[in-house]
Amino acid sequence: MEVVSQAESLAESSAESLAAPSVRAKRRTWIAPVAILLIALAAGIWFWQAGSPAAKPKGAGVTQVVSATVAQTDISVRLTANGTVSALQTVEVRPQISATVKAVHIKEGQFVHKGYRLFTLDTRTENANLSKAEAQVIKDRSDLANAERNLERQRELLKQEFVSQAEFDAAQNQVNALRGQVAIDHASAEASHVARSFGEISAPISGRTGAIAIYPGSLVQPGGIPLVNITQIDPINVSFTLPERELAALQQIFAKGEVPVSAELDQAGQPALKGRLVFVDNAVDTTSGTIRLKAQFPNPDNRLWPGMFVTVTLAPRTLTGALTVPVQAVQTGPEKKFIYVIGADRKVTSLPVKVRLIQDGIAVVEGITPGVRVVVEGAQNIRPGIVVDESEGRKQKTEESHDKNTGKGAAKPDNAGKQ
Repeated sequence: MEVVSQAESLAESSAESLAAPSVRAKRRTWIAPVAILLIALAAGIWFWQAGSPAAKPKGAGVTQVVSATVAQTDISVRLTANGTVSALQTVEVRPQISATVKAVHIKEGQFVHKGYRLFTLDTRTENANLSKAEAQVIKDRSDLANAERNLERQRELLKQEFVSQAEFDAAQNQVNALRGQVAIDHASAEASHVARSFGEISAPISGRTGAIAIYPGSLVQPGGIPLVNITQIDPINVSFTLPERELAALQQIFAKGEVPVSAELDQAGQPALKGRLVFVDNAVDTTSGTIRLKAQFPNPDNRLWPGMFVTVTLAPRTLTGALTVPVQAVQTGPEKKFIYVIGADRKVTSLPVKVRLIQDGIAVVEGITPGVRVVVEGAQNIRPGIVVDESEGRKQKTEESHDKNTGKGAAKPDNAGKQ
């Protein structure tokens, strides 16, 4: 019995041992391909990094940088400021006589030319006064004519000694008095004529009308509210300020002739407007240290409107033979600014410079020689005395960009008058 039980137990253990490898084999069917795939991927990445040029250093202690050549050219210094558009002139149309409004010939916001009829007032009172003054002139002229004829008779009688000198002088005095009265009445008639002309109110300037404050039948009086405002917007002015250090250069160029000024709106795709400087204030603002200026712009399409804000740019002077480098090449130290210069042995040295102007990504510097190469990118990884190397592709791209910015001798400023 013991032999039989041992045989059965061996048979059962044999069956279990045969079933266990089958389960483990099924589990390994998906583990093995995944492991092979991971090993192949790791090997591919290693080979790719090993074959990459960036992974093969050209020498111990060599740092990759991007450099540029110091260029020498003429730079047109452009100054940028925020400007406010203002009308060339604004007129408040007011009545000159007390009367009621008979007719309104314009609409709000309408463009009118100089002399265009705006309002018609009721002038019946003025017409009556004018007729009365003209009638008085006719009467006085008739009296003057009668007095002149009487004077002629008195003169003939005086020659014949039929009248005294006193009677003749009295006749002469009457003629002179009537002549003065005719002149007075004629002036009164002219005044009445002028008063009647105030009944037709015309535009004193060309421009755009504002809100109309009266309607037909409204009573208007001198010194009351304006009937309408007319604003001239073509041409139009732009007011702006610049630092007082630019005053000397502005005065010199303004005395020689016109100073071109451009204005840009805060609208995408809109071209800059061209104008000219027309006014330099006679005093510097002591609170801000700025000088107030005005430029005049043609505005036939009404792109500029009073009260708008624009960006004003002008070029008052030119730096001749300026030394320029990309602005990224200028480094700031504890006490002064400097540039990393690459020598013939590819070693870097620190050279202090003075920055005269920064404009459109270009820095105008002093204290450096034209033609030398300076570090533009990678300065944070170097120090004086180390050896550097530059990627040829990035080097060429940097040179082309630098030549493009400095070749024309002018650049759009990043900051007004920043020096």
